[in-house]
Amino acid sequence: MKLTGPFARWPRGSDAVLAVVLFVAAVLVMEGPGDSLRVRPVTDVPLAVLLVLAVAAAALYRRRRAPVPVLGVVLACWLLLLFTRDYSIGFIMIAALYSVGRYETSNRKGAAGLAAALVLLLLDGVVRSEPWSGTSFGVVFLFVTWYIGRRLRLRKDLAEQRQRQRTDELRRIVAEERTHIARELHDVVAHQVSMMTVQAGAAQAVAATDPDGARQAMAAVEQAGRQTLDELRHLLGVLRPQPERDGTGPQPGLADLPRLIDQVSAAGLDVRITDDLRSPLPTRVQLSAYRIVQEALTNVLKHAGTGTRADVHLREDGTDVVIEVTDSAAPASAQPQAAGHGIVGMRERATLLGGSLEAGSCPGGGFRVVARFPRDGVPA
Repeated sequence: MKLTGPFARWPRGSDAVLAVVLFVAAVLVMEGPGDSLRVRPVTDVPLAVLLVLAVAAAALYRRRRAPVPVLGVVLACWLLLLFTRDYSIGFIMIAALYSVGRYETSNRKGAAGLAAALVLLLLDGVVRSEPWSGTSFGVVFLFVTWYIGRRLRLRKDLAEQRQRQRTDELRRIVAEERTHIARELHDVVAHQVSMMTVQAGAAQAVAATDPDGARQAMAAVEQAGRQTLDELRHLLGVLRPQPERDGTGPQPGLADLPRLIDQVSAAGLDVRITDDLRSPLPTRVQLSAYRIVQEALTNVLKHAGTGTRADVHLREDGTDVVIEVTDSAAPASAQPQAAGHGIVGMRERATLLGGSLEAGSCPGGGFRVVARFPRDGVPA
């Protein structure tokens, strides 16, 4: 649980207020008969004692950045007041020791500070002739104070480590998906540009009228195609971390959705598809649309199980293409909200086309994925 109180929102101001409050308490509060507390007049406090208490309290302002030096200052002030029975810096000592456990990253320094505080507490008990029961309670209390701070620090470190691991995992997933997309873009775009180059070369060979002009024009097309292929290979080499050795056959499009539906239906999923697209989409957009539908249905099958109904709706909204996949899974079997490979991959595809993707649980149960991107795959 993340702290949102004043000590987390305004740390410096809160530490300054804490120092003032503990200074006032150390000056005005004293022990009375029968372990009671009473207020002493400030005029009864010697100036030297006021200065020592002020130094000890003021050191708390640096308790986050230099907890061990702050504890050293407080211990030195405690030692100066050791032979004055009427003055104590107990509350200041508690705040300083807690800060060592909470903010000191070196376990060795933190343990040394705790040991020094416990030794001084035992010395204080001997000098002031305190009963061993009270001194023993003080030892336990100081140790628990330090340990609480240390546990909070360890919990914070563990939370930061987990966050770094999640961030690294997300980056790895995105890198893998971009590698996969790079290969598929190569298959689609490079294939089409290669065909353009071949056709331009053929047209150059069979031109009937103005052979010289046609030959020059087609030569220019061929040269432009070859340059485009070279640039494409260069860009893909930058995008792809390692060379891929997979096959480079034709990639699927929206025309292959019926075959995909048959495959997931054979696996036990009840799929209904509604295609309201009025005109053909570019090849790269069709490929990404197919992959988004494929991954969404795979997630339904993986998380909701067989026998679940899934609805796929493809439609146009102005100049955008909208793909919506919903399922009717019960709330208990709803898909997890954590961003795994599937959701990250689908979102990456939609983003590269200039669009966006939303995924989440439906209020009445089930899961919903909505992808939206320009129909030409070019950001506005």
